[in-house]
Amino acid sequence: MSEDNTPPRKKLVLKKPTVKTEQNTDAEPQKPRLRSGARARNIALANFAESSTNADDTIKKKIESRPLPRTAGYGKHRPSLADRLSRGAETIGQFPDAQKNTGKPAVVKGDSSYEASKHPRQEPRRQKTQFRHTEIFRVFAPCPQGLEDVLFEEISALGFENVEKGRAGCAFSSDWMGIMRANLYSRLATRILVQVSHAAIMTEDDIYELAYDTPWEQWFGAEHTLRVDTSAIKSPMKSLMFCNLKAKDGICDRLRDREGERPSIDTVRPDAKVHLFLSSDSATLYLDTSGESLFKRGWRLDKGEAPLRENLAAGILALSGWDPSMPLYDPFCGSGTILIEAAWIAQGVPPGISRPFGFERLRNFDYRRWKDLKDDALSRMAPRLETPLYGSDINPHAIAAAKDNLHRARLSDASIFFDVKDARFTQAPAERGWLITNPPYGERMDPEDDTLWREWSSCLKKEFANWNVHIISSDLDLPKKLRLKPKQRIPLFNGALDCRLFAFEMVSDSYRNK
Repeated sequence: MSEDNTPPRKKLVLKKPTVKTEQNTDAEPQKPRLRSGARARNIALANFAESSTNADDTIKKKIESRPLPRTAGYGKHRPSLADRLSRGAETIGQFPDAQKNTGKPAVVKGDSSYEASKHPRQEPRRQKTQFRHTEIFRVFAPCPQGLEDVLFEEISALGFENVEKGRAGCAFSSDWMGIMRANLYSRLATRILVQVSHAAIMTEDDIYELAYDTPWEQWFGAEHTLRVDTSAIKSPMKSLMFCNLKAKDGICDRLRDREGERPSIDTVRPDAKVHLFLSSDSATLYLDTSGESLFKRGWRLDKGEAPLRENLAAGILALSGWDPSMPLYDPFCGSGTILIEAAWIAQGVPPGISRPFGFERLRNFDYRRWKDLKDDALSRMAPRLETPLYGSDINPHAIAAAKDNLHRARLSDASIFFDVKDARFTQAPAERGWLITNPPYGERMDPEDDTLWREWSSCLKKEFANWNVHIISSDLDLPKKLRLKPKQRIPLFNGALDCRLFAFEMVSDSYRNK
């Protein structure tokens, strides 16, 4: 039949894949596609399960149904993948014998679904995680550059061991109770970072390995939200964003392999915060126990025009050598940061007493221990402030904001005397004391007009004899404008601004009016 063209077409279609298969059989065998990370592990385990005659059907279905992780296509094997997979093949094939010999079910590393198929969980697996509060951790407390010396003294005074001063921070050793105490009491640290793992690395896959091998389930799991931050110094890695992704995937893959779910990502208000630090040849993973930065005490809402961070203000007080029993005056007080910090120091108020911390949202949080620690801190506070503190500013709105901050800091109106005054025409509130201030500088000042500085300098010489004067400024020529010679210049950073803390000793009759 001339019209019978359908069978040949059907045969042609059916033969098409057969021909390709035969050609592929004669050709050289192609190399298997390289995969990396948890995806390679899951795919290889699935292949082993299919080829093993002793494998359970339930195991196959669970392994095959597992979602593939986001590490697909990174193009390199994990260094120890082959060993793990070979051990995994033997374990699946020899499961009955292994159970007889050891009395325990064999577990394929990285495959939580295997154990779950044989032993269904009656409760969340995370409850089986045990955390030892006596375990000693290495801790790093970063701080603003320039405060390393006083931070070292503060941490040592708090009783921590193995304190080492570093660049923009200090390291020390502590158990978990001490970590909570450091968060509560440190006035100078920006945050408290607990080192959870460290290793030498060469590639981005090594970062994944390090993150995957860290026991994150001790601190958080799928019920938490997660954020990962990455910083580096002299690191050869080309993309910090890619390194950040590898670390995040390692964390999520580990939790999914062990608990069946992965945490969600939240970059704004995460429950758990991990920091990856890269050097020239190593990587360190830190768990952030502070949450928001420690300079956020919880009392400041109105920051003013040029605010100092609270830990920098506390650092300036420490560097100045201020005696909490002596008067303190700030003629450019703004929103009152320096004076409120001084009031808390003099009264013995822990800087973290009124704010939440990141460790409170972690799995190992012990509410009873934390409450006992805070109750002890409250019992040590002075009932009232005996130190005379004074602040003034030419801007009435700034004084109003300072008084509001004073109330939010739970200090009485009599703790600090605020007044609207021009610094050029003020008088010393006592015969001796400390004048510590953050005057306007930078964009808020006309660089060509030195009138303010000449008139204020004249006031300092007349009214503040026998006072210790400390001024922080990014204007490195400020001593020339004041016509005063500083006895000390301490480099500090106010955010990104390179500043100096100038120290002047105002001695009676040592300066001429000019």
